[in-house]
Amino acid sequence: MAALLIIAFIGFAIMGGVALSYVAGSAAVLAFIATGYGNYLAIMPQRIFSQIDVFTFLSMPLFILAGELMTRGGVTRVLIDLAMLIVGRFKGGLGYVNIAASVFLAGISGSAVADAAATTKTLVPAMVDRGYRVDFAAALTAASSVIGPIIPPSIVMIFYGALMNVSVAAMFAGGIVPGLLMAAFLFAYNGFVARRDDHPGGAQTELPPFRDTVIRAVPALLIPIVIVGGIVFGVVTPTEAAALAVAITVALVFVYRLLGRDRPRAALRHTLAEGSKAVETAAMLTGSIFMILFAAAVFGYLIGIMRLPETIAATVTSLDLGPTGYFLIASLVMFAAGMVMDVTMALVLMVPVLIPAAILAGADPVHVGVVSCLNLTLGLISPPFGGILMVVSAASGVSYLQLSLAILPFLAVQVALLILLILVPELTLALPRLLGLIN
Repeated sequence: MAALLIIAFIGFAIMGGVALSYVAGSAAVLAFIATGYGNYLAIMPQRIFSQIDVFTFLSMPLFILAGELMTRGGVTRVLIDLAMLIVGRFKGGLGYVNIAASVFLAGISGSAVADAAATTKTLVPAMVDRGYRVDFAAALTAASSVIGPIIPPSIVMIFYGALMNVSVAAMFAGGIVPGLLMAAFLFAYNGFVARRDDHPGGAQTELPPFRDTVIRAVPALLIPIVIVGGIVFGVVTPTEAAALAVAITVALVFVYRLLGRDRPRAALRHTLAEGSKAVETAAMLTGSIFMILFAAAVFGYLIGIMRLPETIAATVTSLDLGPTGYFLIASLVMFAAGMVMDVTMALVLMVPVLIPAAILAGADPVHVGVVSCLNLTLGLISPPFGGILMVVSAASGVSYLQLSLAILPFLAVQVALLILLILVPELTLALPRLLGLIN
């Protein structure tokens, strides 16, 4: 009964237009009262502070800021041109460009929604002009943007690592192969549709100038090398890597302004103006995220008091499901939650309850973490409340219902990859093991 009351409260609050961060905090307090543990609320301030006093959390606002600067400063356009140069002349070339651009952007922003917003405005109109159906172009853009939080850096992996005390460096290394596999699966499906529907492409396709594109793209590609290489090899912490990403992105925005024929003073003025807007947006998003972190601390404390992970672990042991069998069931629950909830909210509610039992049953924490992040991120493109679908629908002009139907084949391909990753843990764990990040 208490669970139904809390779910009803969350549902009505969201439908009433209440901000997610306020819904999370209110639901956390309501959960204590509804379960009879209201007297524990007196020590909540101390509990909240101890839970969020994590150095790694400082990297999230910096990565968000780097992504905003990248989008506003023209780095996105440069990476799209590079993708066009590499795969633009294949049949269905702009579809491949869409996917490749998401791979390049994934190494910088770490946010699926940011990547979707950036690529929709650029690539969907270009694909429609070349003869692609607008719903296909929009659905491909939404599906490929999910690569963003899987290939490092990843904001959701940082969140998960800090929440569950799992090495962020190991998770970053573990996300590389699944992210590239997702790109390969989408490449294969795009190739199939290109042949079936006779999409444009070939030697006659106009490409951006080779020399200028490469000169502009090489510095941008240094950002993921610095970030991922620095974290994985232990040179810098995730927070330090995020600060480096911001510094490099600011320098790139200034350089691109100079290459665009701006005078130094004008380039500096434009860079500062873009930086000011990016800081404002990043501050707003960071405030919302940390409000959700407050709620996570409260929910986590309640879950510990109620001993839910131990209860679930005992049930798993009694049913003899094994780590893989249980993780498949837990993944199904998380996928269903992701269809109707925000990623961070689903992470807060589902992961502390479901994942400890999988680890106690013998699953690897890094494998479970990477696959769980992918699972919950797929909720962003899953009807009925996919956040990326809403962003792409608004930016492309495709109705939400039409886009929800068009995304289903792409979602099926990505769910197939999710199941493969659950059944074959080595696809996730091979690289972290090779780098000595896990045993």
